Amino acid sequence: MPEKKERIVRFTPNDLEEMRSRGEVGSDWKRAARQGLPDGNDPDDALNAVSPDWVMTEVPLPRTKTHASIRIDADVLEWFKSRGRGYQTRINAVLRQYYEHHREP
Repeated sequence: MPEKKERIVRFTPNDLEEMRSRGEVGSDWKRAARQGLPDGNDPDDALNAVSPDWVMTEVPLPRTKTHASIRIDADVLEWFKSRGRGYQTRINAVLRQYYEHHREP
């Protein structure tokens, strides 16, 4: 992750307005076109051909959360953690998808 921190650039709203007036702000579509399509190695790509439905689930908007202590199989937890930051949010998204599918109407 240190690589990403080195690429982070911050601008103030005034900086952005000045850049916009000079025509320096915008999408670099030529650069984007040169980049290849995701190969599925990044878990956020969700391109795995045999992925379950919940993989395509959008991370929900923040809701009121409550603290809970649950027991999860070690291999399941490690798998979610290996996907990087936000693993608890992804676990919640999977549980929400299951809940939405099985709840009584």
